[in-house]
Amino acid sequence: MHLAPLDSLKSVPGNYWQWRGHKIYYVKAGSSHSLRPPLLLVHGFGASTDHWRKNIAQLQEDFEVYAIDLLGFGRSAKPNIEYSGNLWRDQLHDFIGQVIGKPAVLAGNSLGGYAALCVAAQCVEAANGLVLLNSAGPFSDALQNRNPGLVQKLIRSVLLSPVGSYLLFQYVRRPANIRKTLKKVYLDHSAVTDQLVEDIYRPSCDAGAVQVFAAVFKSPKGETIDNLLKQLNCPLLMLWGDGDPWMNSKVRGAKFRQHYPNLTEYYLQAGHCPHDEIPDKVNELIKSWVLEKVMA
Repeated sequence: MHLAPLDSLKSVPGNYWQWRGHKIYYVKAGSSHSLRPPLLLVHGFGASTDHWRKNIAQLQEDFEVYAIDLLGFGRSAKPNIEYSGNLWRDQLHDFIGQVIGKPAVLAGNSLGGYAALCVAAQCVEAANGLVLLNSAGPFSDALQNRNPGLVQKLIRSVLLSPVGSYLLFQYVRRPANIRKTLKKVYLDHSAVTDQLVEDIYRPSCDAGAVQVFAAVFKSPKGETIDNLLKQLNCPLLMLWGDGDPWMNSKVRGAKFRQHYPNLTEYYLQAGHCPHDEIPDKVNELIKSWVLEKVMA
């Protein structure tokens, strides 16, 4: 299957969309196809549309491709409000309706995967397919079995305090620490480039970024994955970076299959962000799956 080479990794020029009084940044590439659905790419925590540039470069050859900065991240506004999966679900749902104009295949990494799942499960008219890449979000049994000890409670209390969250934010956003974290979650350290570090560091300098960081820790618990999967009724592709130190992909994959047996999944030699670490493979799998499953 032919995919264009990744010879140009410059960011696609973006646009702004007004949503609930806030500026939302997004990029669009490729041409509309009457028989092929558009793709909407959704980044994870601390990332942005820039994290998808390698995917946009190739997928735009065959699809109309959109990528969006969730409210609070990237080049989007960072208001001091309550953040939640429901908020980002509504943002993505309205973006599909008002900007894209027709149902899309949503692809989300980590936090973006959870937001995309919320859309596909609870706004069924907006999604005709879903791709989850090391998707975040709790299952019901994990919440029921959660009994935090004294140390965990102490850490949480520190993170929820204004001073504690501010100091932690200042620490984790240092470029050197961003690079260290990325090297922990990428198997291929050559993919941890200066450009990638800068793409994550830059939005952290925006006014309101520290408040967003603190607000995410205080965000209300959203719907569980298993309950969302009960509502899902579209093709689902799971792409797992098998070397992700933040989640046990095999265990989570088994839980997804338990609650949504009719899915397609692949375990890949990558970490938490397979779309950026091994983009050629991920792009090929997304393209073939959309053509074979979504358009079937």
